[in-house]
Amino acid sequence: MDTSKKSIKILIADDHELFLQGLEFILKKEYLDADIVLTDSYTGIFEILEKNKDFDLILTDLAMPGANWRDAIAKIHTMCPEVPIIIISAVFEQEILQETYNLGVSGYVSKSFSNSLILSAINLVMAGGMYIPQEIMKMGMKSSSESVRNLIRDLDRPRAAGENNCGLTPRQTEVLECLAEGLSNKQIAYKLGLSEGTVKIHITLLMRTLEVTNRTAAVRKAAQLGILKIGQ
Repeated sequence: MDTSKKSIKILIADDHELFLQGLEFILKKEYLDADIVLTDSYTGIFEILEKNKDFDLILTDLAMPGANWRDAIAKIHTMCPEVPIIIISAVFEQEILQETYNLGVSGYVSKSFSNSLILSAINLVMAGGMYIPQEIMKMGMKSSSESVRNLIRDLDRPRAAGENNCGLTPRQTEVLECLAEGLSNKQIAYKLGLSEGTVKIHITLLMRTLEVTNRTAAVRKAAQLGILKIGQ
């Protein structure tokens, strides 16, 4: 989605009031028309989602009152399976990060990251991709999640035969064509016979290759480069 044009709804949860308000301030500057809902516990998240699941993104701390984080993340993902979840935490341990990705999160960022890096991760996830910190990839992250393993393996691979001059595979070009049609990740997955996790991987890789931050920009640049034929 082109988040600069679309009003979005974000749920933020953190039990540290100063960080909660600071993150709200940062996001309000990035997404001027954003509807941001705040809470300070997992209990608060559950209560909010029971009443309204119409969110575009959930940002949550890891260790908060109301539930064990493993149970909480699993429950949130079950309640809103199509809403991407990003963990923002002071805890940055490889084993914990691996487990959260296995539970279905779309991104994990440290509270020590710069504002620009946090926003980059959010923009990537909002565009339908998946964010994995470079620090974790350098640690040799191993995961039971096939989508995470594939993403780590493919991020720095050389261009292979059959890819276009921009380094996109034929499958990524097909995903781009679906983006040009305005299809959601779920619709792309159905059309191409892929899992939604695999679609996220392709979107992450094609956006990285095209050096863009949202779906609209990806389609526009691909058209400029001649990868897509728009309106013909």
